[in-house]
Formats: sequence, structure tokens, C-alpha cells
Amino acid sequence: MAGKKVGAQTLVFHNSPVILEAATVVGPLEGQGPLGGAFDIVYPDQLNGHKSWEACERAMMKEAVTLALDKAKVGIDRVDFMLAGDLLNQIISCNFAARDLGIPFLGIYGACSSFAESVGLAAALVDGGYADYTVAAVSSHYGTSERRFRFPTEYGGQRPPYSQCTVTGSGAAVIASQLYQTGVVPVITHFTIGKVIDLGIKDPYDMGSAMAPAAADTLQRHLLDTGRAPDYYDLILTGDLATVGKDIMLELTDLAGLNIKSNYDDCGCMVYDRTTQPVFSGGSGCACSAVVVLGSVLERLRRHELRRVLVIATGALLSPVSYQQGESIPSIAHAISIEMRDTKAG
Repeated sequence: MAGKKVGAQTLVFHNSPVILEAATVVGPLEGQGPLGGAFDIVYPDQLNGHKSWEACERAMMKEAVTLALDKAKVGIDRVDFMLAGDLLNQIISCNFAARDLGIPFLGIYGACSSFAESVGLAAALVDGGYADYTVAAVSSHYGTSERRFRFPTEYGGQRPPYSQCTVTGSGAAVIASQLYQTGVVPVITHFTIGKVIDLGIKDPYDMGSAMAPAAADTLQRHLLDTGRAPDYYDLILTGDLATVGKDIMLELTDLAGLNIKSNYDDCGCMVYDRTTQPVFSGGSGCACSAVVVLGSVLERLRRHELRRVLVIATGALLSPVSYQQGESIPSIAHAISIEMRDTKAG
């Protein structure tokens, strides 16, 4: 029997891995948004002195990891493993950052769900006794993402109103054994691993519609596995459905008999102000959920404005090759439960 698994898809962490510290680095548009004051570093432009958007993105990840470790007062040589993901071919942002940092590295790819995947797996290593300190990190960049998945920004292609703006940023979390921090702290209690869901959406701009069914499926599975009701959480967050996907998420959960209207939001709707910023339906990208959760939400937890948060990071597993061949867009969502708990030194 798997003693640390409940239900069909959820891992439970009996040793409550702690989010020791975190850091966020974002671009100028994100810094001008409603959560701008919650981010550690705001770049003045999309390049920040680098020769390419790709070089800027890898620098953002390296800076986020370094700053998170500095805030945690943990030396790089004490970190057992770094788990990281991004949106580029061969996850090059992570690879180059890991090369420079010199931390034993596990690269992952779950598209924009990579934030919850990296945090969940990092927590599992700590909870299982395989590591004392791990780092989970992700990054995305508007310029690199558009060049990778759709059309280069220089092309000047017209975008439909339901499209999304990839968040330029990086978030990194230091996840440690609860032996290394006492008091009431944010701990990771559960990790629900999602299934790939595909309802036939083929438009690479309409990621919210493609991802919402996966988010709804993972939420239902998490609640079923844990025996919890939606109101157990002060806040249920999806990763980057933006306005289109958020509306679909509410419809799907309503059809399933789940009332989340009062405690649900989406990171893609929170990171920008759609009334004043040119972001179409909202934010997307690996960094979307990472900078919102590790910036604003983590601080709200520490101020005890929130006690229990469920983060469902969503990912559209599309490829330019597959959608140009007429294939649909499979999607996935992974969930992590973060709660404020009183830990004791061992």
C-alpha cells in the first residue's frame, strides 16, 4: 500500500515541507499591474540589458533562485536538488540557469502547470527524507513565448480578444524540512497530480477554453481524494485561465455541484488590470501562477489573511508542430495545498 497517497491521484505530506522563502522577478508590465508592490524585482524593460529575450529569461530565473536562497539564508552548496521548468524548447532557461548555479538539477515540462509540478515534486523529495533543502522554480517571457508558440512579436500579427499575455517573470521557492523553521509557517500538505484532458480545442490563442476542463477535473479529484469541501479553502486559485477560462471553470464546477464562486480566482485575472493594460483576456505562462502565489498570496498567508490555499496550476500542452498539423490541444492541471501550520523543531 502507498502510505503517502490518498485516493486516486493525491500525495499527502505527513512531514509538512515548509516554504522557507521565495522570490519573484517580473517585467515592466507585471510591475505596473495591481500586484506590482508584491514582487521583489521589477525589470525596466523586456531585455534588461541582455542581447535577447531568451537570455533575459534565463537571467530572471537565476536571479529569482539566488534571491530566494539569500532570503532563506541557505547557501547554494546546501541545496540538494533544483526542480525547474519553462516554456522553451529543451527548457533552455532552466538548463542554463542550473548550469550557472551548479545545483543538482531535475528539469520538468508541464507547460504553465510547471509551477505546481515543480513545487509538488520538490515537496515530495523533502517529505520522503530524500532532501533537506530543495528549490522549485519556473519562468516565462512574453517575447520568448510568442516566438516559440505563435508568431514573433516583430511580425505584428493581430491577436483575438480571447488571447492571453504571457507573464514575463520568474518565481522560485525554497522548500525545506520543517525541522529548519519553527512557528506558524506556510507548509505544503497535498499534491494532486492531474490527468491530461482534451476536449478538442484547436485554436492556439484560446488556451483558457482548452485548460479549464483540466482544472475542473483536478479540483474534483482533489476534493474527492481528500474528502474536503470547496469551502475548506479560503482561496482556490487556478493558474492562468484568464477571463475566458475562468468563466468556463465556474460553469463546469457549477455543473458538478461545487460552489466556488465566493473563494475562487485565477492568477491570470489577478496579475494585470485589464481595464488599463493591453493584456487581452489576462495573463498566462509558467510565471503567471508562480509570481502571484510566491509574491502576493504567500504574503497574505504570512499576514494570516489566508490560512488555506489550493493552487491549481494549468498547462496547455500544445506544440507548434502538432497544432499546425490540425491536432487539438491537450491540457493538464496539478494542484498543491498550502496551509499555515505551527511546526516544531525536531
